Amino acid sequence: MRVQFVLSEVWIGLRRNLTMTIALVVVVAISLSLLGTGLLFVKQVDKTRSVWQSKVELSIYLCTAGSLEGNCAKNGATSTAETTQLESDLRSTGDVTTIQYVNQSQAYQEFRSELGGDEPIVKYTPQSEIPPSLEIRLKNTEADAPLITNEFSGAPGVADVVDDSSLLNNFYRLLDGARNAVVIIALFLLVAAIMLVANTIRLSAFNRRRETSIMRLVGASNFYVQLPFLAEGMIAGLVGWLVASGLLVAVKSLWLNSLQSYIPFGGTLTTTDLIEVVIIAMITGLLICGSTSFLTLRRYLRV
Repeated sequence: MRVQFVLSEVWIGLRRNLTMTIALVVVVAISLSLLGTGLLFVKQVDKTRSVWQSKVELSIYLCTAGSLEGNCAKNGATSTAETTQLESDLRSTGDVTTIQYVNQSQAYQEFRSELGGDEPIVKYTPQSEIPPSLEIRLKNTEADAPLITNEFSGAPGVADVVDDSSLLNNFYRLLDGARNAVVIIALFLLVAAIMLVANTIRLSAFNRRRETSIMRLVGASNFYVQLPFLAEGMIAGLVGWLVASGLLVAVKSLWLNSLQSYIPFGGTLTTTDLIEVVIIAMITGLLICGSTSFLTLRRYLRV
């Protein structure tokens, strides 16, 4: 009987404040979906970093006969002894996992394959102008690359040191900026949702002040009087979360997955990642609606 009474009171409250309830559900759904999108971006950026950083190489370009960079103009082309010494010095640092020597012929073939469609550049660039290089994989590219670059820049036989990871920094900043913008907007909407929950519960308590007074007179406990109002906020938050979950599924399947064809992220979000974000969104929505309802009742429904 008590359960039936509480459910009927919840239904009455939701029906009386239908407009406010719908607005609350919409705001909660949008805020949770944006928050979830931000969390999906966080996971996508982390996966992209880990995949790309594992493929990033540090390139040490060696001197050729016509090079003018570094010590090349004075010392000429890099000798076999200098190349061997560079490889030995690199291995002695302890930060290098692999070293691959790319001679001029191999480097020229890579140059042709990458710019094959631009015939004038390929035609008027002789093989002698394409430098050989040492392609290096590091244990921790982000931490070790600056150290290796500083140590070997200007070394005998070295024309230039290029950190491929530096080319990705702008892209990382773009992803981080998009993620942060989505999370900030979501936080603003969560604040709006908190205010809507408080107003909805306060209006519901005011409309049913006669019922709550009668319940107090017949000896109902504080929790029993407050339970219908708490349930209203929790139900609104739960419905908003269900809508947000559908939006998050659409974001992953229709947006993030389709972006792979335009931007090769390298790491694809899994169903497990989506489930984790949906669960976090559910907990966030229920906590916001439940705690806001409880605090509002303590202030406006003193029993």
